[in-house]
Amino acid sequence: MTSQRAKLPRFVWQAVVLSLALQVAAIGLLHQYRTRATDNQFGFGWEMGCIGRAIAEGRGFSDPYCAGTGPSAWEPPLYPYLIGGVFKLFGIYSVASAWVLLTINSLFASLTCIPIYLIAGRTMGEKVARWSVWTWALLPYTWYWSIHWVWDTTITPLILSLIFLVSLQLEEWPGIKGWILFGVLWGLGALMNPSMLSFLPFCGLWVWYRRSKHGLSSFGGVVLASLVFFLCLSPWLVRNYNAFGKFVFIRDDFGQQFRLGNGPNANGILMAYLQPNLNATERSRFEHMGELAYASERKREAFDFVRENPGRFAVISLKRFFYYWAGVPKRGDRMLLALLRNLIFLASSVLALAGLLRVWRHEKPGAGPYALLVFSYPTVYYFVFAHARYRHPIEPELLILAVLVVSEARFFSSQQPALRENPEHSAV
Repeated sequence: MTSQRAKLPRFVWQAVVLSLALQVAAIGLLHQYRTRATDNQFGFGWEMGCIGRAIAEGRGFSDPYCAGTGPSAWEPPLYPYLIGGVFKLFGIYSVASAWVLLTINSLFASLTCIPIYLIAGRTMGEKVARWSVWTWALLPYTWYWSIHWVWDTTITPLILSLIFLVSLQLEEWPGIKGWILFGVLWGLGALMNPSMLSFLPFCGLWVWYRRSKHGLSSFGGVVLASLVFFLCLSPWLVRNYNAFGKFVFIRDDFGQQFRLGNGPNANGILMAYLQPNLNATERSRFEHMGELAYASERKREAFDFVRENPGRFAVISLKRFFYYWAGVPKRGDRMLLALLRNLIFLASSVLALAGLLRVWRHEKPGAGPYALLVFSYPTVYYFVFAHARYRHPIEPELLILAVLVVSEARFFSSQQPALRENPEHSAV
């Protein structure tokens, strides 16, 4: 990356500050800082909130349903520890803690403007970069996740965008610093949200291929990045082994998540009524069986359903694919009503996919990572269940692609489409 690109223009910092200020104002105006006393405060942070409470109370990483069920790996560690630290300093489920956590979320969302600018500037040109930054900064949909959800939903896009940016830079970045940063970011990402690991092999192979085109060696760098990655994970993996007496890779709730999307009443959306916090029978099973045994049993139930109903599973998975990109209908909605309700969500997906098609056809720089991210990251959700927040980690890249299409449509008569601003790179 050139020094010119490394220096951020003033408007990027202005967008960061303005976005943060507007989100904090929205927290106050919409009273998002209010915690709910019902259901033992579970709606504030859900399982992560309960684990954060246990940490603050000195019981360690445990009790994802606010019951005394012991050590847990139900969630990845970083965000629950953040909640636990805030609870320890500002009070458990207090108004002050809510303000702090939602403000931190808003800061994560605002800072995402920076990798958005650098990614878009490198791959699409200055015009698209500027539009993308301001769209992200001022988009109320971005704010919704910051001020409404105490979860990793806003920091995950930031980390994944930084990974995307470093991957673009590594294709011509000599030395070992880039590889160390690559390994650290992937380690932090895995400990924040392991779902992003679906992008890791494709991302790594693309970097290797692109560096080979520039005559740069990658083998030593890959080994170094892998070592750094596993060094980041190792403390948590050791903790899990000591806590459970067996190897647990980051989190252990896949069986539960798979069952919440697959079973006799599955229709493509989350069967939330089967969660232990909403279902007394499931809560009792969780408490009596223990976390690992419960997750294993739920996995068995789901896989039995899939084996016995392969055709239905295929149809349900196709519906989940549609819901991921078009929006999830509320239970009881008809398909047409759901489509109308999620029209903006669907339109943003169409614009982003149209942008992806354009950058691929025009061999735009970075077309490979855009395509690999879009086609790899969502895959697991096609087989589990869809949710609007599951698209949010890749929203920055989707936004850039959508802005590209809009900017070209707006300035079509200028004969200076964004796709022609950076002709010096090839797509893959």
